[in-house]
Amino acid sequence: MFTGIVEELGEVTGWEDLAEAARITVRGPLVTSDAGHGDSIAVNGVCLTVVENADGAFTADVMKETLVRSSLGALSVGSPVNLERAVRLSDRLGGHLVQGHVDGTGELLQVTPGAHWTVVRVSLPVELARYVVEKGSITVDGVSLTVSGVGDDWFEISLIPTTLGLTTLGRKGTGEPVNLEVDITAKYVEKLLAAGVVPGRQEGDA
Repeated sequence: MFTGIVEELGEVTGWEDLAEAARITVRGPLVTSDAGHGDSIAVNGVCLTVVENADGAFTADVMKETLVRSSLGALSVGSPVNLERAVRLSDRLGGHLVQGHVDGTGELLQVTPGAHWTVVRVSLPVELARYVVEKGSITVDGVSLTVSGVGDDWFEISLIPTTLGLTTLGRKGTGEPVNLEVDITAKYVEKLLAAGVVPGRQEGDA
C-alpha cells in the first residue's frame, strides 16, 4: 500500500527483455536505502518487488501483463520514474490510499501553464469514468492528485510547481502515456450497491 506521495525521482538504468517479461534496474538512492529483497517499491504507480538491491539501485521483474496494461512498457534506459516505498502503518497519510495496481492508462491531451499552477488534461478510459469525480482523488503515474475538472472521456488536474519539479509530470508532453489508478473506495462502494448492500443497515431491518 502506498500514499501517492513521490519520495524520489529515479532513473531506469537497465532493461533486460525476458520471455514474457522484463527485468528492469532503477536508480533510487533514497528508496533503496532501507530496501531489502521482497520489499515493494512503486515505479510510476506500479507496485514492483525488489529482487536485487545494490549501489543505490534496485532490480525488479515486470511480467508481460503489467507491461501491456501500464505505461512501463514504454520506458527505456534513461527514463525518469516516480518512486515511492510502501507505507508503514505509523506513517502519515499525506495523499490517499494507493494500491499500486494500475487500472488503465491515459494520455496527456493538453498542458496549460498558469501563473501559479499548470492545468493538465488527461484522457480517461470509458471503463474508469464512473469512478472519477470532481474534487475526488486519482493517482497519475504514482502521484496522488485531486481532480479539478472532469468530462465524459477526460479529467483535469492542477499541478503546483513543487509537483512539476519533483515528479515526471513536469517532464511529460502531450501525447505521452500515464498510469491511472482510481480511488479504491469508489470500486468497493459500487460492488456493495450492486449486491444490494446498504451501509449501516443490518439484516432484517425494514
